[in-house]
Amino acid sequence: MITKRHLWFNLGMIIFSWMTLLFIGKRSFKRFAIGVFFIVGFEILNHLYGNRRNWWKFFDKKDAFYKDELPFSIGPYMPLSMWIMKYTYGNFKKFILVNAIADALFAFLGIDILKKYKIVGLKRLSHIKFFFYLHYKAYLLYGLQYLVDKVMRKGETA
Repeated sequence: MITKRHLWFNLGMIIFSWMTLLFIGKRSFKRFAIGVFFIVGFEILNHLYGNRRNWWKFFDKKDAFYKDELPFSIGPYMPLSMWIMKYTYGNFKKFILVNAIADALFAFLGIDILKKYKIVGLKRLSHIKFFFYLHYKAYLLYGLQYLVDKVMRKGETA
């Protein structure tokens, strides 16, 4: 059973994150949606794998993907990826730097705060391994978006 604190945390995380996308602009949302939705799907598969390998532990009694890992993927991960793409796409170094900062903040500070509030903690991963677990997907996202843009440009000229 999900605790009230965990439920409100999940709802707040999802609602607040998605509310920010009201300000991203229709054009930016359309442009980056394909790449970001794909990477979120890939992230969900990573969550399932990490959960099976006991890389982290949610503090509620019963494990349930929809109340534990899924809110992190569809909550802050997806909208944050959109915002980072909007402001850094086209400058690979800037994109990687901003992603590294965001991933480091979550891996080294955010996870400890969540552990303090008995939401989730790392179990079989160190903070640095968790950082790399988060960060490697940035390269996939950038490459995928590059391919999407290339296909879209080719479709416009045909």
